[in-house]
Amino acid sequence: MEGVDGGEEGVADAEGDEGLGDLVGDEARLANTGEKDGARGGEEENDVTFPKMPPFDFSPPPYNGPTVDEIMAKRKAYLSPSLFHLYKKPLNVVDGKRQYLFDDEGRRYLDGFGGIATVGCGHCHPDVVEAIVNQTKRLQHSTVLYLNSAIADFAEALASKLPSDLNVVLFTNSGTEANELALMMAKLYTGSHDIISLRNGYHGNAAGTMGATGQSVWKYNVVQSGTHHALNPDPYRGVFGSDGEKYAKDVQDLIEYGTSGNVAAFVSETIQGVGGIVELAPGYLPPVYSSIKKAGGLCIADEVQAGFARTGSHFWSFEAQGVTPDIVTMAKGIGNGIPLGAVVTTPEIAKVLTRRNYFNTFGGNPVCTAAGLAVLRVIEKENLQENAHVVGSYLKDRLTALKNKYEIIGDVRGRGFMLGVELVTDRQQKTPAKAETAHVLDQMKELGVLIGRGGIYSNVFRITPPLCFTKEDADFLVDAMDYSVSKT
Repeated sequence: MEGVDGGEEGVADAEGDEGLGDLVGDEARLANTGEKDGARGGEEENDVTFPKMPPFDFSPPPYNGPTVDEIMAKRKAYLSPSLFHLYKKPLNVVDGKRQYLFDDEGRRYLDGFGGIATVGCGHCHPDVVEAIVNQTKRLQHSTVLYLNSAIADFAEALASKLPSDLNVVLFTNSGTEANELALMMAKLYTGSHDIISLRNGYHGNAAGTMGATGQSVWKYNVVQSGTHHALNPDPYRGVFGSDGEKYAKDVQDLIEYGTSGNVAAFVSETIQGVGGIVELAPGYLPPVYSSIKKAGGLCIADEVQAGFARTGSHFWSFEAQGVTPDIVTMAKGIGNGIPLGAVVTTPEIAKVLTRRNYFNTFGGNPVCTAAGLAVLRVIEKENLQENAHVVGSYLKDRLTALKNKYEIIGDVRGRGFMLGVELVTDRQQKTPAKAETAHVLDQMKELGVLIGRGGIYSNVFRITPPLCFTKEDADFLVDAMDYSVSKT
């Protein structure tokens, strides 16, 4: 269910895209097929460097599969009509290696989206692949009713990454499942039913998580009761700017005016992914957690997108706010693309599930948990958290320099490899530049750079690459954005 959370990107807007496509098409193909080598230093045009893709020593095998048209025909015939593709010309990705993807023609793309903040170690990392293959050869699936070391070993390793009291792990198959389970556990534990979440937040598209999600584009017209959405502590668009404590008072007001005085839980991302890479205002979570505790509730940290070292400064994004949650939910980066999620909580809270039978057939599957353990080891072995911090900071600095160059860039935000660039047609009014965002996104693809798009107005670039991204990759991404924006 988490797989569609890039949906606000939709199909790129068509108007005005033809001109730049003609301008960059031939040069872009040269730039990323290796006929032009080097990380940067392309020809200057109006003080803009033509982007040059860094060299990479890998060529995928020839592709002999169905064509784009054949795949699109099957999608239309057999898959949900709610599916969409991101670009004007659909991209058929057939191979991946580290921070790069390859299409059916063998063309290389720099992956600045990471499968929606999912690929942390890099595409097809040999250690992760080996763990998956070895476990698959021995035992693909049995049931948690039998013993198997894979699930226990990963649970132990995962718990070691969290505060000491958070040491009980419940495995799921996705972030939506993890958040659904966390919300249910909070209600059972507290005996209350009111949930407080944030406007602009995203937590999934099942019954409970859809209620907690704070964007109408993700909410179908079904019953969603018991959730109260607090003011979003958005430093760029929020009413109180970066004053976290003022936003926190709204949560206390919701408790006093909208509930019985007791709540089940407060759930939030520390950096909103689907919402457009919005990092919560400094100092927000400590007073909010205090208010929730006084109201008898639990605090749930949604780390589905920002966890597993993605923010660089910390392994978990909630750590940047100096708080300790009662429950942590996670998915995406946990398995580098394998369908896997988890809820981690305290022994006391976990006991609520013993009141009845709780069971998840695939939660804790040996192949998935073997992959998860391999991911943790790769992050440590290759020092990917430090890389996310160093290269991510460098990338943010370069993007900030672009903001100073172009009026259309209203904000650059985030940390590590979870960065957002918001486009506006008027900096004072902060008028969303939706069409321009779609245009630049499409043209960056033509130049060989893939990034995401989000925010409630669909005007924010989501930059969430694999954690093995290099400074040369960062330069290429920014040069591609520079070139594309200059032609807008």
